[in-house]
Amino acid sequence: MNLNLCVLTPNRIILDSEVKEIILSTNSGQIGILPNHASIATAVDIGLLRIRRNDQWLTVALMGGFARVSNNEITILGNDAEMSTDINPEEAQQALEIAEANLSGAQGKRQAIEANLALRRARTRVEALNVISN
Repeated sequence: MNLNLCVLTPNRIILDSEVKEIILSTNSGQIGILPNHASIATAVDIGLLRIRRNDQWLTVALMGGFARVSNNEITILGNDAEMSTDINPEEAQQALEIAEANLSGAQGKRQAIEANLALRRARTRVEALNVISN
């Protein structure tokens, strides 16, 4: 039995496919979803989405959003998302370094919060590149 997974952002469809399993980063921690999972709706945190299709694992860098699971259908509405295979390693590393520098130089609470969010997004993109696929 499979799950139907659809990962959407405001700009495009990232993935629309049958999958065996996913591991999703939520605001309360990671959850694994297999066929016949209980129906849920949850907020999605900035983090990795791991997807198992057959014996292959795929990784998506998710930048927050919402997920709904019902009747073996998973819909993830992300603020932004990127397949790890679409991420440029040099660009991701450079963005991480800039985000770290911006956080160090942040002045005031608002700048610190914005810089911290940018750093979390940049780290997620780099992590997506470094995940070992089975």
